[in-house]
Amino acid sequence: MKTVLFVCVENAGRSQMAEGFFRKYAPAGYSAVSAGTKPAGQVNPVAMEVMKEVGIDIGTQKSKIITDEMIRESVKAVNMGCMDRAECPVLFLNNPVDWGIEDPKEKNIEKVRIIRDEIERRVIELVEDLEHK
Repeated sequence: MKTVLFVCVENAGRSQMAEGFFRKYAPAGYSAVSAGTKPAGQVNPVAMEVMKEVGIDIGTQKSKIITDEMIRESVKAVNMGCMDRAECPVLFLNNPVDWGIEDPKEKNIEKVRIIRDEIERRVIELVEDLEHK
């Protein structure tokens, strides 16, 4: 199984949504994991709510710290965007893709929906790229 790693600092919103979308759209033989450098400890409740709106339950996913094993075992690493340069996960990754997506933390639900839709669009593009390799 090939793993795609989605990372952001707190692993509470963007990377969790990306993991959820990738699990939905993943090509055969691929799985997803998400992690962060300073995990928040829980998934953003607004992120969970907007994902439920599109039929994806990320409520059982956990905010977790990125490990060397996750980095080594991933065939692709996607940095969702950094809010803190000192803790930015991109510092630890080899050849990451950086999506630069706005952090949904403390945003209203309308804004988080826009962020969710952007993540879905990018995940679909990533899946299409993986299918053509």
